[in-house]
Amino acid sequence: MDENINSDAAARTIRVEAPYFEDLKVGQLYTDAPAVTLTEGHAAFHEALFGDRLRLPLDATLCEKVTGSARVLVHPNVICNVAIGQTTSPTQRVKGNLFYRGLVLHQPVFVGDTLRTSTKIVALRQNRAKPGRDATGMAVLEIHVENQRDETVLHFWRCAMIPCRDPNAVTGASDSFDTIPAELDMQQVEAAVPVVWKLDHFRREIPGEHFDDLAEGTRYVIDAKDPVTSAPELVRLTLNVAKAHIDAASSPYGRRLVYGGHTISMASAQITRALPNLVTLVAWRSCDHTEPVFEADVLHTEFSIDAKHPLAAGGGLIDMRAIVHATRGDQAQNPGAEATVLDWRVLGLMA
Repeated sequence: MDENINSDAAARTIRVEAPYFEDLKVGQLYTDAPAVTLTEGHAAFHEALFGDRLRLPLDATLCEKVTGSARVLVHPNVICNVAIGQTTSPTQRVKGNLFYRGLVLHQPVFVGDTLRTSTKIVALRQNRAKPGRDATGMAVLEIHVENQRDETVLHFWRCAMIPCRDPNAVTGASDSFDTIPAELDMQQVEAAVPVVWKLDHFRREIPGEHFDDLAEGTRYVIDAKDPVTSAPELVRLTLNVAKAHIDAASSPYGRRLVYGGHTISMASAQITRALPNLVTLVAWRSCDHTEPVFEADVLHTEFSIDAKHPLAAGGGLIDMRAIVHATRGDQAQNPGAEATVLDWRVLGLMA
């Protein structure tokens, strides 16, 4: 009896494979990723990786006085990293994430909240053939994240480059990317700032610069640099199944690619050194990965305040543009090598 069972099991082999560009279809909806309840463990791991100094996720007392919630606010980059990780089923073979657009954090998320994410393919375009390069295409994903109360927490678009199964494929995919909004709806962004938050308390209790003290056009160059560490661990924590982040053989560079959310989170942490009274992040106008990042790269950030948007209740939103540079970890082979790896336009809330 046991021998028959084992024989039957051995005869049945299921190969679990990731889709190629040819397998993707406009309109496909992916809802397979497990929902994730965000815990203190997520918060602690994020802090250990990035050392972010955003006050509300760190200070439960201040958080309750400002937000009115007895639960601690989850850092916005934890939310984004988990949400992006939940979208990676159709992009497991990704060669690189090219850009993000129109990201708005519609609801604050607190420890104990649960995120579930749906991912829809809205455009496919094959890249122009180049001699000596296998065929690839770009897939635009529209991503919608809800909490346990069916409220929209996050909405954005992501574009990934995916290889074709046939290295000489001509798929004919040539969709327009016009479905991606070119600009944020600022009324929508302002509506994402909770009206019940007591920003006046933040201003009174926390010394230093606040919204009114900042000047448009100011440029900050952060002297401190941070190495990329524990890159695969963040990938696994966020349910990211993109193979290039965990398997060097799946990367076009022969080295594991660092998850883009890792670079973005490091930039955010470095920004808080220059703006210690940043309340939270609310939206991304755009985010472009201009070069790959590898483990052991050392990152440093410069950013500018491009615009200020006062809110009726006081405080306001600041438009920032952050540029991240990587000093390559292989200095012995390539001393002094540096690359610009990220161009991130993000809106932050100041009291």
